[in-house]
Amino acid sequence: MPKLKTKKALAKKIKITKNKKVLRRSTGQNHYNSKENGKVGREKKGDKRLFKADEKNVLKRMQV
Repeated sequence: MPKLKTKKALAKKIKITKNKKVLRRSTGQNHYNSKENGKVGREKKGDKRLFKADEKNVLKRMQV
């Protein structure tokens, strides 16, 4: 049986850490950001962790 290919679209949207945590970008960063206060803007710049149920599916797709 041949090797399974990695889902490249998914690989570009996430980052997998050493301990198999899956990180994604925060949403809502495109426009209308000047109206928000500094705390909200700083929170959006950081990466967020996926939910554990989603992490399990992502790791399966990425063959990690």
